[in-house]
Parts: sequence; C-alpha cells; structure tokens
Amino acid sequence: MFNLQGRVAVVTGASSGLGVQMATGFAKQGADLVIMARRMDRLQEVAEKIRALGVRCLPIQCDVTNTEAVNKAAEEAIKYYGKVDILVNNAGASKNAGVIDMTDEEWDFTMEVDLSSVFKVTRAFAKYMVEKEYGRIINIASIYGQVGNTVMGTVSYHASKGGVINFTRAVAAELAKYNVTCNTISPGYFETELTVDVLNTEAFTNFMKATVPLGRYGREGELNAAAIFLASEEASYVTGQNISVDGGYTAI
Repeated sequence: MFNLQGRVAVVTGASSGLGVQMATGFAKQGADLVIMARRMDRLQEVAEKIRALGVRCLPIQCDVTNTEAVNKAAEEAIKYYGKVDILVNNAGASKNAGVIDMTDEEWDFTMEVDLSSVFKVTRAFAKYMVEKEYGRIINIASIYGQVGNTVMGTVSYHASKGGVINFTRAVAAELAKYNVTCNTISPGYFETELTVDVLNTEAFTNFMKATVPLGRYGREGELNAAAIFLASEEASYVTGQNISVDGGYTAI
C-alpha cells in the first residue's frame, strides 16, 4: 500500500521545514519530485538529498504569490515530467498581531502568502490534472484555521488558514468529476524555521504542555504519514476533508 512509484509530486515551500520532510517522505515511497521555493540555493541542496533516494527531483525557484512565476513553474514541471499527479500547497508565512493592532500591510501580506498563493498554485497545476483526469491536491492549513487562541495575537493567520480549509472543500466539490481529490492537513505545533523562536520559549512550552494531550510538539516526519495517505491511490474516496495532525490539540 501507499506506493507512489510513477507519480510526480509538487511541493511548495520545500526549501526547509515541513516541505522538505514531506518531499522526502514522497521520495521514499518512490515518487519523483518538483520542489518549489524562493531560495534556489537551498532547493539545490534539498534536490541532491532527494535524488540520493533514487528518484528524480526538479527544483524550481518560485514566488508563489506571483501569478506569472507560478504559471511558468507549472509549465516547466509539465515540460519536464509530462504530468503532475500530486500537489502539496505548503508554502506560507505570516505577520502576527491582534485585530486591534494589525496593520493593513500585515493583514494583506499574510492573506497573500497563506491563502491567495494556494489559489494561484492550485489554479496553475489543477488544469493539467483535469486533462489527465487524475490528481491529489493537499493543502497545508493549521489548527489555527479551526480555532482561536489566547496565547498570541495572529488574527490574519487564523483567517487565512480557515480560508484554506474551506477553499479545499470548494475545490474538492468542483474537481471530483475529474477524479481529482482535494484535502487539507492541519498541523499542530511543529518546530520549523518559522516557529522555533516562539515554541522554545518557556511560556509557550508551558502552554503546549497544558493544551496538547500528547504533551509535546510534533517531531520531524510525523506529518508525512498523512500526506502520503492523501497522495495515495488508496485515498481515492477521500476528498474535501481536513486531517488534524496535532497531538490531540483540537480534540479538547
């Protein structure tokens, strides 16, 4: 089960963190990769490690908020492989503040990177999936797309990730007739470049221990199983769903 040999997977935000982990997870299941991010030097390093696993890997420098760059990336991937079977919209960033203090610039930045980019990348790649009548789209949201929080102000992030979850449902309903599924993964607290400074504070560690039933942060690779499942042929009847990988945070 869950053999991805012969499949081509695209992962955005794949120069670090969860993107690298999921791309590596797909490669270990036999998938060829397209990895996308803004930092080409980092992508080249990741691509070398992925190729060492015995699969092909095409790194593409791309700002996922730029429509022209996204469309060109999709064209390059299709030219190289002839198809795209799996798309993981993982790229993201946010500027944090509460609703009273957040500026227009902070709000617009977060919505553009975390929500509009998901639309732009999905639009660019989904048309090729529709042509082949096969596709697995996986959008990375967050537990903060489902709930609020009392530990820090990050209203735009909550809004953008909530948007990703319902965008996923809309795409799932629209593309089902083409045998294209679309699902969301909502990670809990995982240590990455973007989160390490916050998560390693004493205050946030104490908050996590009080609110996460498993009592710890997510470890490297623990998101991969959900991504591999949703990308697989075995998940052909799963669409429009949101899977929380959060140590039980959203269960209480």
